[in-house]
Amino acid sequence: MTVSLILGLQWGDEGKGKIVDLIAKDYDYIVRFNGGNNAGHTIVNGKEEFKLHLVPSGVFYPEKIKVIANGVVIDPGALIKELDEIEARGYSMENLIISSNAHLILQWHKIMDGALDDSGKIGTTKKGIGPAYSDKASRTFALRACDLLLPEVDLTKKIEELATYKKPLFEAFDFPVFNVSDIVEETLACAKRLKPHIQDTQFILNNAISKNKKIMLEGANGALLDIDHGTFPYVTSSSVSAGGACTGTGIPPTKLGNIIGIVKAYTTRVGSGPFPTELNDADGEKLREVGHEVGTTTGRPRRCGWLDLVLLKYTCMINGATEIALTKIDVLDGFDEIKICTSYEIGGKKVSDFPLQPEKLEKAKPVYEKLPGWKSDISNCKKFEDLPPNAKNYIKHIEKFVGVPIKLVSVGPKRDETIIL
Repeated sequence: MTVSLILGLQWGDEGKGKIVDLIAKDYDYIVRFNGGNNAGHTIVNGKEEFKLHLVPSGVFYPEKIKVIANGVVIDPGALIKELDEIEARGYSMENLIISSNAHLILQWHKIMDGALDDSGKIGTTKKGIGPAYSDKASRTFALRACDLLLPEVDLTKKIEELATYKKPLFEAFDFPVFNVSDIVEETLACAKRLKPHIQDTQFILNNAISKNKKIMLEGANGALLDIDHGTFPYVTSSSVSAGGACTGTGIPPTKLGNIIGIVKAYTTRVGSGPFPTELNDADGEKLREVGHEVGTTTGRPRRCGWLDLVLLKYTCMINGATEIALTKIDVLDGFDEIKICTSYEIGGKKVSDFPLQPEKLEKAKPVYEKLPGWKSDISNCKKFEDLPPNAKNYIKHIEKFVGVPIKLVSVGPKRDETIIL
C-alpha cells in the first residue's frame, strides 16, 4: 500500500507534527485531511521551529507536494499569513495544493464562534471552525475554495448573497455586526494569492496512487475530539478518525495501508470535558512544566494526567491502528513512580470499556497500576536497548495492553531524539 495515515489517539497535542516531519522524507505527498487553523503542529529541525496550523507538516522538505484536502475548512487570511511566515524563512510553498472543494472560513464564522461560546462551555478556539462546518452541512450558506476562481464580480455577488442570509440570523441572536464590504475586499485579495494553488485534489491524489506515489495523510486534533466518536459535545466539528481521512480526501478505504497512531506517554487535554486521569496536584503541574504543555493554537495551559489505557484501547479499535508512535516519554524521566489507568470504577462497578456517554465518563474514577520510574535522562538513547529497564517495561506494558505494536519512541523534540523499533 502506498497510503499511510497518521492521527492522534488521544485529545490532540500528541506530537503529530514531529512524527510527520520525521518520516515525510519517505513520501511524495503530505496531505492534511480535516480541521482548520484550530489545530497546531510544532516541528523542530535543529535550531529551527515551526508552529503550523493549516499547512501540512513537512515544510522542511520543499520538494514534497503538500495538499490541503477537501475535508479541511480554510481561513484564507490565516493561510496566507502562514505561507508568508514560511517563505520569509526561506522555504518554498510552490508545491502547495488546495482542494477546490475545501470550505472557507469568513469573518462572520469567527464572530459566531466567539458569541456562541462566550460561556466557555465547549472551550472552542473561536477560529470559526464549528460555524464553517455547520454552513457546510446546511448546504446553503457556504463558500468554497473553487469560488475564489470566479471572476471578481461573481465572487463579490456570491458573498453579498450569503450576507443577506446571515444578517437576519445575527440580528435575531444579537451577535456583533460584520461589515460585508470588508469581507468582500479581504476575500478578493486572498483569492489573488491563493488561485494558483487551487486544484481538484481528488483526481490528483488518486492518480498519484495509480502511479505508486507514496502518500501520507496527516490528521489534526485527536481521535477523542472526533465529531462522531469523541467525547461529545466536547469535540471538534470534523471527522478526526481514520474514516474521516477517506471522506476528507476522496481516497477510498481500500487504498489505506499503515494507520499510525500517535500517543503521548501521558494524557493531556485543552478545553472543557471529562478527563478521568486528570491530575490537579504536584504531579500534574510537573507534567505541565516539564512537558511545556501549552496549546500551540490557543496558548492555554493544557490539563495533564497519567496515561489512560482504557481510552487508548478504544481509539486503537475505532481507527484500526496498525502501529503506535509513542511521544514525550522523556517527560516522565523525573518521576519515582508512574501510574497507568487500566480500568475505571463507575458507581462501585469496574468498567473496562471506555464510556461513550459523557455523564458516565464524568463519574469514572481511574483504577491505576503503579510502575517504577527510571529516574534518568533518556534523551540521548538511540536504540531500544539503550533505555533503562523500567522505561522499556513501561513501553512493553502499553503495547501488551492495547495489542498494537509500538514502532517508534520519541525521547525529545528533535528529529534525532527518536528510537525506531
